[in-house]
Amino acid sequence: MKEIILNLAGQTGFATLDWKNYIMILVAFLFMYLAIAKGFEPLLLVPISFGMFLVNMFPSIIEEGGLLHYFYKLDEWSILPSLIFMGVGAMTDFGPLIAYPPSFILGAAAQFGIYGAYFLAIALGFTGKEAAAISIIGGADGPTSIFLAGKLGMGDTLLGPIAVAAYSYMSLVPVIQPPFMKLFTTKKERLIKMPQLRKVTKLEKIIFPIVVTLVVVMILPTTAPLIGMLMLGNLFRESGVVRQLTETASNAMMYIVVILLGTSVGATTSAEAFLQVSTLKIVLLGLIAFILGTSVGVLFGKLMCWVTKGKVNPLIGSAGVSAVPMAARVSQKVAAEYDPTNFLLMNAMGPNVAGVIGTAVAAGTFMAIFNVH
Repeated sequence: MKEIILNLAGQTGFATLDWKNYIMILVAFLFMYLAIAKGFEPLLLVPISFGMFLVNMFPSIIEEGGLLHYFYKLDEWSILPSLIFMGVGAMTDFGPLIAYPPSFILGAAAQFGIYGAYFLAIALGFTGKEAAAISIIGGADGPTSIFLAGKLGMGDTLLGPIAVAAYSYMSLVPVIQPPFMKLFTTKKERLIKMPQLRKVTKLEKIIFPIVVTLVVVMILPTTAPLIGMLMLGNLFRESGVVRQLTETASNAMMYIVVILLGTSVGATTSAEAFLQVSTLKIVLLGLIAFILGTSVGVLFGKLMCWVTKGKVNPLIGSAGVSAVPMAARVSQKVAAEYDPTNFLLMNAMGPNVAGVIGTAVAAGTFMAIFNVH
């Protein structure tokens, strides 16, 4: 009987876990608090934090044969990120971008954070592939970060820290962006009211996803999984003839994928994999990339403001990162602080959806550079 009791006691978490696991459990609780009490991207942070919680109590859950191992394989094979893009496409109105094509410039400008962080990561000792996987965090796009890390073979080493950093910064967009938006703009610029966007026809909205797919994928075939699924979801939405597919892609399927993706991402943050010096570097590089992308987007907004003689509010440049629609809402919120009647949301949505395309293109560019398909 004593041997049985000792054997059972040895199988408990109290006997098998070390102090690092308890630190990660506390981090999981912090994420839960931010999601539930503060409302920071709860759809993402609740499953991520609970996956983190589970794996640090029962590490075998992510090992081969464990439940979350099979969820994680869907990340590694790039299936879940691509399905997320289909859902995003089905929920997104590209009308603001079509109505004001110069928004593409702001969406592209915000990607400078990615490329800047890439060279900084190399300078800090990461390999080219590692630097590429880390730098994409600057797009504030979790699915693209997971997609690229998996394609570049970072699944067993860096995917967990990269994914957690990307989703954390996505949830903290309202906290991180405003100080830099205000730093690089004057009060006069923040008060600029932009004209109402023209009405976009249904035909334009149907043609747009087809043309974007044709142009982008022909130039950069490696973008096909992300751009293809994004535009397929949007074609569902805009065609008007497949309402059931649109609803499924943007609701039921999207939420199922978020559950699988979030819990599996959280489960990659075991204490052994996460509590390393390289993880701190990744988190800091991701933050630098995100700040740089936001800042360059605002600076390009200032340039457009000067070129158009004051018709563009530079605040919409910060929406060029890929966090849809939160970054556009932050542009609106900051503008409204100075003039409650200033409605920038639709103008900011143009750069915001352009940023989704831009981040996918950046990921495809890195895949092409390293000859990964």
